[in-house]
Amino acid sequence: MNPTNFLVELKRRNVYRAAVAYGVVAWFLTQLTTQVFPFFEIPNSAVRFVVIALAAGFPIAMLLSWVYEFTPEGVVRTEDLDPVQARSVQRSSGRLLDFIISGALLLVIAMLVVGRLPFYRQTGESISQKSIAILPFENLSEEQANAYFAEGVQNEILTRLATVRDLKVISRTSTAKYKSKPDNLKTVAQELGVSTILEGAVQKAGDKVRVNVQLIDARADTHLWAKSYDRDLRDVLAVESEVSQEIAEALQANLSPSESHVLASARTQDTEAYDLFLRGEYEFHQAQSSFAADALDRADAFYRQALARDPKFAMAAAELGYARLFRHWFVAPLTPRELGEVKSIIDRALVVAPDSPEAHFALGLFFYWGHRQYGNALAEFNRARELQPNNSLVREYCAYVYRRRGEWERSLAEFQRAQELDPRDAGIPGGIG
Repeated sequence: MNPTNFLVELKRRNVYRAAVAYGVVAWFLTQLTTQVFPFFEIPNSAVRFVVIALAAGFPIAMLLSWVYEFTPEGVVRTEDLDPVQARSVQRSSGRLLDFIISGALLLVIAMLVVGRLPFYRQTGESISQKSIAILPFENLSEEQANAYFAEGVQNEILTRLATVRDLKVISRTSTAKYKSKPDNLKTVAQELGVSTILEGAVQKAGDKVRVNVQLIDARADTHLWAKSYDRDLRDVLAVESEVSQEIAEALQANLSPSESHVLASARTQDTEAYDLFLRGEYEFHQAQSSFAADALDRADAFYRQALARDPKFAMAAAELGYARLFRHWFVAPLTPRELGEVKSIIDRALVVAPDSPEAHFALGLFFYWGHRQYGNALAEFNRARELQPNNSLVREYCAYVYRRRGEWERSLAEFQRAQELDPRDAGIPGGIG
């Protein structure tokens, strides 16, 4: 057949219209299944089957549109129609296909519009009432150098709540994106996938400290409670404990005895050691974003000074070990002797606090970063995850280890869970990719 005649025949038999109609309807069905199937917990294999079936059906549909026509008497072969009747039937079929295309396009437009609505972005899943993001605390001190203290109070409350299995607590990495006080908390809550937000401010002057906190139901934009604490500096750990307990109570979290103990316990009784520890944390966080050796040097010095004042300060020892291993992996390799010192520091933390999630995480990094002993690393990471279920970093490093071992499905599962707890960390979707 002459190519020109063939193209004319395709148009006459409405094959072009049928192709467009099939494509639009197939796209709509694909979008519908990807949105609806997860809601009913239908496996992803069913979505893949739909996509494959639609792709395989396209050439079949085109063949049928070439061979057959719709008539008032039913479906008949095109070749069996006389020319006059064929033209009339094909015009009617063309109008029907135009109607199908227009209707499908309207549905597509409706889906795109609905998909942009804020409530629809939550992938069809309701956000748990027991979910919270703790935004960066505002530093109200006259000395801006006290920013480390405000960040430390926020991070301590977050760390305590991260141990509560009944809560969903967003990671500091994601909440740090909201350093400037956001105006629209509802939008922030939607971006982080939480129902409640804690805002706070800290003012430190000499040996006095004031902490203001307010817990907000972001969906209704209403305050659940607000409180101000005026205490001596030595009582700041008690304030952090009280705030954590009140949040858990306000969110009606079910607490195990061990979780209640973590919320109520103090890391150290030495106020000066705690202050040095917070300075070390601040410098370490700076180093994690800049990979600056001088910031790591300062963090190292502050952690060691804290341990010099309180040798039983397990969290300071664990964080010192973490910072040393971070230097080894990202900045400059440690010598075998230095790695041995790191191991002794972490072991010291575990002797004092066998159930410290920070110490188990640091030991996991020692096996991973220090010696590529992936089995031992996973054992420690899993123990840290048991003790602190909302620790996104633990899940992220489990994903890295599984990736190195070629266990792709496990790696993806851990990355995806980490992303739920740390949705604004660009490194996690990078790992998934």
